[in-house]
Amino acid sequence: MLGRAEGIVLRTQDYGEGNKIITVFTLELGKIGVMARGARKTKSRFGAITQPFIHALFFFHMGTTGLASLNQADLIQSFTSIRGDLYKTSYAGYMTELTDRFCEDRQSNPVLFRLLLESLKQIEQGKDEEIITRIFEIKILSMYGFKPILNNCVICQNGREPWFFSVQEGGIVCDSCRRRDPYAFLLPENIARLLYTFQTMDIAQLGEIKIRETTRSLLKRVTYEFIDAHTGVRLKTRRFLEQLDALEQYIPRKERQHGDATDASGSGSDC
Repeated sequence: MLGRAEGIVLRTQDYGEGNKIITVFTLELGKIGVMARGARKTKSRFGAITQPFIHALFFFHMGTTGLASLNQADLIQSFTSIRGDLYKTSYAGYMTELTDRFCEDRQSNPVLFRLLLESLKQIEQGKDEEIITRIFEIKILSMYGFKPILNNCVICQNGREPWFFSVQEGGIVCDSCRRRDPYAFLLPENIARLLYTFQTMDIAQLGEIKIRETTRSLLKRVTYEFIDAHTGVRLKTRRFLEQLDALEQYIPRKERQHGDATDASGSGSDC
């Protein structure tokens, strides 16, 4: 069967003499494996189109099982800014690996496709890749049945502060209910509100946002611990991100902006 699909390259693997197997997350068909014959050869027409993060229109021959065979690909966007920056590449790679691990083969998920594509576009346009990644994590968790409760106590449904985050209970808990989880940790109300905004907002509407390092650390703790406890997903790219975080203690990233946070639409909340 001849097929055509808009897709994003999630990962690539060398195969045989000069070939590549690429994993493509498509809008129409979900995740598919595609054999790109000769893609590693110097003059191959598939060389540039089979790199990670490439957004293209793919034409292929596909059976009911096994790999599709690539016939042609028309580039839509290459995300050159991402590919030229170690931090952007690392966070984008984490999002594509997370997508790869959550998605089943050949199961279409247009909402996730648009989320991944828009997340890459936002990073390409210069938005904070770490914050984009936190939004992506919260949203993909929600899509696959692991939605943390972030707008009231998950146990009693009351809206009283102070808040604590309970990985065990699946969201925020109030002071009265936190005894059910001895590992619940304090989550300031403004950070809980920010996480809820991340969960419900359209990522395409993200404004300029500045967030303190202490807030970044708490956001990361929430998403990482929640993913670990509820999904069992372990990612190679996350280990690399953790190594980059450790390196920043000695060589700070100059372009990162510090200070107070505006809200996700750029209108002045303080985090």
